[in-house]
Amino acid sequence: MAQTYYLAVDIGASSGRHILSHMEDGRIVLEEIYRFYNGNDIADGHRVWDTDRLFAEIVAGMKKCAELNKIPVSMGIDTWAVDYVLLDENDRRIGPCYAYRDDRTEGMDSEVYRIIPQKDLYARTGIQKTSFNTIYQLMADKVREPERLNRAQSLLMVPDYFHFLLTGVKKQEYTNATTMQLVDCATGDWDRELIAMLGYPDRLFGELSMPGTRVGSLRPEIREEVGYDLQVVLPATHDTGSAVMSVPSNEENVLYISSGTWSLLGCELLQADAGPEAEAANFTNEGGYDHRYRFLKNIMGLWMIQSVKKELEAGYDWPGRGEQEDYSFGRLCDMASAEDIDSLVDANDERFLAPASMIAEVRAACRESGQQVPVTPWQIARVIYRSLAECYRQAVNEVESLTGVHYPAVNIVGGGSNARWLNELTAQVTGRRVLAGPGEATAIGNLGAQMIADGVFADLKAFRNCVFDSFGVETYTA
Repeated sequence: MAQTYYLAVDIGASSGRHILSHMEDGRIVLEEIYRFYNGNDIADGHRVWDTDRLFAEIVAGMKKCAELNKIPVSMGIDTWAVDYVLLDENDRRIGPCYAYRDDRTEGMDSEVYRIIPQKDLYARTGIQKTSFNTIYQLMADKVREPERLNRAQSLLMVPDYFHFLLTGVKKQEYTNATTMQLVDCATGDWDRELIAMLGYPDRLFGELSMPGTRVGSLRPEIREEVGYDLQVVLPATHDTGSAVMSVPSNEENVLYISSGTWSLLGCELLQADAGPEAEAANFTNEGGYDHRYRFLKNIMGLWMIQSVKKELEAGYDWPGRGEQEDYSFGRLCDMASAEDIDSLVDANDERFLAPASMIAEVRAACRESGQQVPVTPWQIARVIYRSLAECYRQAVNEVESLTGVHYPAVNIVGGGSNARWLNELTAQVTGRRVLAGPGEATAIGNLGAQMIADGVFADLKAFRNCVFDSFGVETYTA
């Protein structure tokens, strides 16, 4: 009997991959068939995404399915949040796709708060203040490049744009739309009054579609290029939304950390909490699968380690540096555990968002606070890992205080679940069991939305139970 395949295209801030899935003996089986680089480019002094290159990589990975004779019945694309593309009346892209780390949003929060106070904005949207949210990016368009908004007839978040290029159908997916800070957290739909107050064109905000929605089949030219047709189905296109879908624990009251470039720590709620206490703690209410809310805090995450690794591999000189040093994530984590430096930095400080040198910034933060300054890569990594664990501890205490619920366990999913010493640290500092895995959480959640839509699983609970049976977790105790 022929296998039924599903394809997840999962694009993060540093890489993308195509993962095929099928069912075998009641378990989900994964196969990575294609991987490609991602990262910001610099164009005219701005950080941008090369969407043309990324789409070419999407198509190249789809061709790989034909080469393997493993033709998927459906596919979906997830990416990071908040970034978007504007299209004109002929569906041509207007200007670049700016990256959220670009500095064009500096001062745009003040422009927004002149129109609506920050506390009122949070009460309406439930979304935490982050300087790069779409609401501030659009204000940068309005203030600095008004012709972009004047010409724009459509706005598509990055994964929605790629789905459009594949099918010719425009869909605005719900979970990613909520990160824009323009969706009413009580109704789950656009806050049209807010959009009008800010002066953003109402025509840019169409019907919101939930994960599991069928977008359509491939454009004829794409079908011819890849050699087959399929259905494009919306996953939770925000990668954290997909990752949280695959949190496998069948226990009650489990927190999650979606650990990757960013660390997203929180729980699931059936109703948003946009009260003043949640705002003061800087928690967000992002849309999730089946109208759930991902009540979470955004922590800087492994971006800091990724940046350090990149600098080291580029030849950063340090005392005792060997000719053929191994700067893999695994070695950085292992070597950090053997150091004895106890300095900490605030991993949520915006100084770590896009510094010219992450190594220099970490060292400067330690120096300024009167702590021991790390010198070797292993000391720098130790400071970062311990600082992340401390942020986790604080966020765990905050979410328990806000929800009134005790959470005895934390389930870490995503690539960061493979950082064994960070898992041990998290268990130690939080005093809770840590359940680590699966590592491919985002792709698994992407696939889950497709498989639920196709009737493989009856609902989210059935899918999560299968994730647990298929991949399991590794347990760490305090």
